[in-house]
Parts: sequence; structure tokens; C-alpha cells
Amino acid sequence: MQKFIHVAQPDLGGNEKAYVNQCLDSSWISSSGDFLTNFENQFASYCGVKHGVGTNNGTSALQLALIALGIEAGDEVIVPTLTFIAVPNGVHYCNAKPILVDCDPLTYAIDPVQVEKKITSRTRAIIVVHLYGHPVDMDPILKIADRHGLPVIEDAAEAHGAEYKGQRVGGIGRCGTFSFYGNKIITTGEGGMVVTNDEALAAKLRLYRGQGQSPKRRYWFPVVGHNFRMTNLAAAIGLAQLERIDEALAVRACLASWYNEALSPLQDRLQLPHTEAWARHAFWMYTVALRHGGEVERDRVMEILSHSGIETRPVFYPAHVLPPYAENPDHYPVATRCATQGLNLPTHSGVTREDVAHIATTLSLALS
Repeated sequence: MQKFIHVAQPDLGGNEKAYVNQCLDSSWISSSGDFLTNFENQFASYCGVKHGVGTNNGTSALQLALIALGIEAGDEVIVPTLTFIAVPNGVHYCNAKPILVDCDPLTYAIDPVQVEKKITSRTRAIIVVHLYGHPVDMDPILKIADRHGLPVIEDAAEAHGAEYKGQRVGGIGRCGTFSFYGNKIITTGEGGMVVTNDEALAAKLRLYRGQGQSPKRRYWFPVVGHNFRMTNLAAAIGLAQLERIDEALAVRACLASWYNEALSPLQDRLQLPHTEAWARHAFWMYTVALRHGGEVERDRVMEILSHSGIETRPVFYPAHVLPPYAENPDHYPVATRCATQGLNLPTHSGVTREDVAHIATTLSLALS
């Protein structure tokens, strides 16, 4: 029977079950408990910041960050067009307008050169996304933000442990947001977190996360808040995952090296992932792109791989081609090309070197 190689799957081989059972035994299963506090504190420390605020998912984390920063109706927020839909949606949830920016052709990250061109008198923030695990070039982004007095939100949903010039992502801008969905580098099943060094911002994040209830007066609500809370159960899984994050990143780095070696003969037909000299790539997904052809040819390659028991997924559709945010694709040529030619290969701890060899052989046949 042919083995089916999933594009992603969680590794739950640590203390996850033991910690969840502790929650069950103690009855602390909702949005309070030691696991939640410990996970928030330890994940924040891992990112090199003082505060972590757990949420029920990564989209909530991003929306919560925008709310706490005061983003409201009529505001504009700079976002990359090549990203998961949660990013422009988070801005839209605040009744603000996402302003789309094209991407770098090698890293797929937001192009700093294009960012300043999109800033207007209504711009209130910049969101960068460390897409597929490669960090954004943060220095030029921070200089632009400083010139215009804008906060920078790092969406690091796909980049746990990635580093920019030796500093872990999420702790570089005003705040960083993470997802712990089941396919992420570490997971809580569903879950997210906002991390920051800004104590006042952290207090706002906690206020708006918990229905807006005052921390000093129970059942007193000075603002309209949201129920974006993480459960102690989810945090228990997250804490167990965090204990093994170095191992998870090492596995992905090793897997990327296997792919690089196996796919190097195909580089005339396939663009392999690029890593800048200043970056530690977390390789949430090992992402390749066809050098020739477009969406039809890419989808044909994915279909051939699927028939050989290899699950893949396309690079995200850019926001500018999706109905809610549609714009002229000619304004975003790099993102359009990356999205139509790119695909993610299986990237997780269950992928063996033999699997990589099988994937490479099948890719070679599909591209011939």
C-alpha cells in the first residue's frame, strides 16, 4: 500500500497528554490556570519580550493587536498582498482599510521599497508577515515606520523561532502575533498570542481580550471588548510543544537541507527557497516555484504529486485577486507570479529522507 505523505501534521510526542490530564484532574480547563500563565510567560521570554497575551486563535491575536493600537473606522493599515486572508481581514474587522503592497521575489515577504509609496495621511500602522518562516527585512521597515510615527505589527504566525539578524521575530516591532493552529511549528490545536515589550499595550490587550472587564473591578466593563481568550487546556498543549521547539526547528532545518540536495538538479525548472544571510529561516513550509508556466502548469504538477501519494498546497492567493479586496493584478506583478507558480511541499517531522527522494523523483517527472 502506497504511503500518503501529508503536507503538514503536528508532532505530539512530548508532555502534551500529561499536561492535559493535569488540567482535567484539576478542573482548570477554561481561560484561567497555571498552564496559561506559564505558557504566556515562557513564550514571551522565548521571543525576547516581557509580555505574552494568549488568544483563541491567530486571527484573534492580530485583530486584538489592531484594536489595542486604536485602529478604527477610516484608518488605513499597510499589509502585504501575498499573505493568508486573515491579515487583510483583521484590518477589515476594525472597519479600517488594508492597503496592499507587493512582495520580494525571493523571500515572498513584503517589499520595503514599496511600503513608503503607499503611506498616506490616513495610515495608522504597518503589518509585516514573516511568510512561510522567512523573516521580513525589518530595518528598512522600522526606519519607514519611525519617520511616519507608525507602529509595526509582526505577523509571525508561520515563523516561530525565525530570526532577523540574531533577534527572534515577534519581538522586533511594537508587537508580534502568532498562530498555534494544528499545522504550525508548535501548536495548541487552535490558539494564538500577542507578544510585546510595551507594558501599557499589554494591559490594553488583556483588557480587550476578556470582554473589556476591568482588572480592578469584577463585572465592570469600561470598554467594549471581545472574548478572545485562550483556554488552560490549549496552553497545556502549547507549553509541552514549547519545551521541544528547538527540536522542531532542527528537524525543519534538516528537512530543508535534504530537499535542497535532492532538488538541486531541478533548479533550471524549479526555484528553491531563498534564505538571506541575515535570516534564520524557520521553514514552516518548504516552498518552491515553477520557473516556467503559470497556475495551470503548477496545478498539473500538484495533481501528479497527489496521484503519487504526496500532498501539496498552493501558495496563498494574494489579497488583490480575491473578491473582497480585488485590485488590478498588474499593480502587484511579483505577488501574482509567486502565487500562480508556487507550491508548498510536505514539511513536518514525519517526512523521512526516503520520502524526500520520492518527492524529488516525482517532481522531476512532473516537470519534464
